[in-house]
Amino acid sequence: MKITSVKVKKFDNEDSKMKGIVTVVLDDCIAIHGIRIILKQNEDGTEKYILAMPNRVSPNGEKHDIVHPINEQTRNEFEKVILDEYNKAEE
Repeated sequence: MKITSVKVKKFDNEDSKMKGIVTVVLDDCIAIHGIRIILKQNEDGTEKYILAMPNRVSPNGEKHDIVHPINEQTRNEFEKVILDEYNKAEE
């Protein structure tokens, strides 16, 4: 699997933890829409960006990912490629 395209839309709302939304294309064949970039504050006060994969809410209110990486290597690749593109994107 190869990530062949990443499109980032940055948000500049300082009051929101959501900082962007992403579409990723895999192997020029499959598109994943709705990956969110979230600014998370760690317990030590530092901040870092995390990815929130597309999900839906079940009737009982639980969130379930629709798409997600199965292993750590794939998650790390998604994070690196997406956050690199986020840092390059214009607001």
